[in-house]
Amino acid sequence: MTPESRPPKFAWGQSVVAAIDLYNDGSLPETPEDALVVVAGGPGEIVNIGHHEESNRPVYMVDFGVAVLGCLEEELAVAEEVA
Repeated sequence: MTPESRPPKFAWGQSVVAAIDLYNDGSLPETPEDALVVVAGGPGEIVNIGHHEESNRPVYMVDFGVAVLGCLEEELAVAEEVA
């Protein structure tokens, strides 16, 4: 039996910021692997929400302007929460 999916913390279209520096994990072929893509505090907008089946966690597609990245909740913060 599969556990019920946990509801996402963030909503589609919500403004967020990177809670940590985000590096290319290899998913951006035009950018060197391990290159810094978005610095902590960089603004973005959630453009889609998916679900990682194995870990039973939401995955957010976030448009940071320079790239659209897949992020986990701990990598994001609500834009108003960051000074």
